[in-house]
Amino acid sequence: MPETLAAARDPAADLAAELAARVAAGERRALARAITLIESTRADHREQAVALLAALPRRQALRIGLSGTPGVGKSTFIEAFGLMLTGLGLRVAVLAVDPSSARSGGSILGDKTRMEQLSRDPNAYIRPSPSRAELGGVARRTRETVRLCEAAGFDVVLIETVGVGQSETLVAEMSDLFVLLLAPAGGDELQGVKRGIMEMADLILVNKADGELKATANRTVSDYAGALRLLRKRPQDPEGFPKALPVSAVEGDGLSRAWEEMQALARWRRETSHFDRHRAEQAQSWFLSEVRAGLLARLEREPAASKLATLGAQVATGQADPVAAAADMLDFLG
Repeated sequence: MPETLAAARDPAADLAAELAARVAAGERRALARAITLIESTRADHREQAVALLAALPRRQALRIGLSGTPGVGKSTFIEAFGLMLTGLGLRVAVLAVDPSSARSGGSILGDKTRMEQLSRDPNAYIRPSPSRAELGGVARRTRETVRLCEAAGFDVVLIETVGVGQSETLVAEMSDLFVLLLAPAGGDELQGVKRGIMEMADLILVNKADGELKATANRTVSDYAGALRLLRKRPQDPEGFPKALPVSAVEGDGLSRAWEEMQALARWRRETSHFDRHRAEQAQSWFLSEVRAGLLARLEREPAASKLATLGAQVATGQADPVAAAADMLDFLG
């Protein structure tokens, strides 16, 4: 009987359970290994990743999404903000997404070198990941990485996107608070920021509010505050939110105030059930995203791949109508 039970054990599940236990114990090397596993596209690794996620303990960190215009100083801000949080005794994980080359698929992954002080902090963990052409400013497995960091006992998870654009709003679907970091500027930048991302933002921080730019930054804060008042009131916001504030990542001014506002907003949302409701919606969105990704993956495997290639060739030569060919493909997948 013992031999039969031993033979029935799943080695992949055992390895996943062991790795999950080490992640839960806060082992940094185990966390790095776990993230590498879930980012892998190998079929056997995906099976192990699913088992790993199922074995993780349920812990909750404050998830803060951060996006910003190019050159605004996101890395400088995150390092200063992260050091302030670790100074308060909090454990901070930074998930930095770097854009991948459309030609080679490679990424520089230089965020860790730009956050030199924070990367040496024992209470901080920085993980750069390639976007791999994923839209939304985040990597394919950012949601899973957040879960791993929460299971590892981090109190705050900062999710840095690749930069502001029309598709950058996906990070708001996997964070509790969405912070938009902008530089001191006039109306041109205000017009350049897409309305969609403005509507998603919970807090707008105007960086570089120091030296000669301090007065300009304060005027920019007033401009954004006025623009936010014109937006439709959201049910998940208390009075006064969303709001705009000046910060200086170089001098550290405004960082404590920004953290206080983030805590106040998160606390209000917890007390009014908006926090848990948003987490439930995020879980459902994650589920649907996985289903869509799985369906697309089926197209890359046989026999669907050959059918897709045949229909594609017929459409290209005019032998088949695109709409009819798509219907045929869907029927084939049935």
